[in-house]
Amino acid sequence: MGEGPFTTELNDATGETLRRIGGEYGATTKRPRRCGWLDIVQLRRAARLNSLDGLILTKLDVLDSFERIGVCTAYRHNGKRLTEWPSNPVVLATAEPIYTFLPGWKQTTTGATSFRELPAAARAYINQIERWLDLPVVMISNGQDRKQLISRKK
Repeated sequence: MGEGPFTTELNDATGETLRRIGGEYGATTKRPRRCGWLDIVQLRRAARLNSLDGLILTKLDVLDSFERIGVCTAYRHNGKRLTEWPSNPVVLATAEPIYTFLPGWKQTTTGATSFRELPAAARAYINQIERWLDLPVVMISNGQDRKQLISRKK
């Protein structure tokens, strides 16, 4: 089972809902996977380390039923706000997420075949991710089928 720090892990009803809707169970073991809100601090670090020039946002449809959607935009450790990934593993293991909550869309994204067909709040969520990371979201999956993929050219 995956171990280690997972700052945004949700060990509550919201985490269970994300797991259930997203089918987040091991393919062989059927063990529940760890789930949590999007972590911009961690994603920003990964984007820099890997020289990314675009993102693929998967499982957008998993968020369709939420009133609001959390995004971790910083960590708090010993009263300090951290916007960069801490290099000290002890700091990372004890950091608390600072969330920004964005409005949910409470409607399906599954049938959308283009960005403009997505609900306005889903488009706003994606646009905000792009602003936080200064990276374009170039593809969006909105269902389990391989054809449920929105390609964006930026």
